[in-house]
Amino acid sequence: MSGVPIQSPVPAGRSTRKPKGEGHARRAEILDAAERIFVEVGYDGATIRRIADEVGLSSTALYMHFPEKSAILHEICEGAFGRLQAANATVLAEGGPAEVKLRRLMEGYIAFGFANPNAYRLIYLTRPVEAREGADSASQRLGGELYRAFEALIEEVGAAGGLRGEVRATAQALWAGAHGIVSLMITKPYFDWVDREVLTRTMMDALFAGLLKP
Repeated sequence: MSGVPIQSPVPAGRSTRKPKGEGHARRAEILDAAERIFVEVGYDGATIRRIADEVGLSSTALYMHFPEKSAILHEICEGAFGRLQAANATVLAEGGPAEVKLRRLMEGYIAFGFANPNAYRLIYLTRPVEAREGADSASQRLGGELYRAFEALIEEVGAAGGLRGEVRATAQALWAGAHGIVSLMITKPYFDWVDREVLTRTMMDALFAGLLKP
């Protein structure tokens, strides 16, 4: 024996306590941990203490970053909507026919869901009442802006005579299709799915063939 004290291992999934003053990095760490916990045990089951323990903070220290649990959830939702909005803006700024941009927009939405499954669950699948409070909240505003931009692009396709039906029904059917493939694959990973890209392409081909004119 060397005489050197043996340190207890750090529990899996938790951070060791870190020095004060890490600002943005610490805040991001809290958001990442809370996102996982909200999905794992639900918003009601998640506590400030549990989130604080996950990142190696005291509850008091966590309150220095966020005044309450709902503020953490709001920031997670706003951040996710903001990232998706930025990706959409890139597609909308591209040239080309509206129907081409529409498909790219939907493919980007699906890719976002698979790349951010926990955030996607929170903003589109399991969001509690606290995340929906206030029509003027930033998350509500961003989500509304995303959908309005999507619908406006479909209106553009319709104005060129490219729709089989009316705009609102087409928009909702397309969104439902994209949401369905993401939500099913991230919540039912044990199902014997075909390759994700193959399934996405097959679903998109069917939607566009049925809802848009050639």
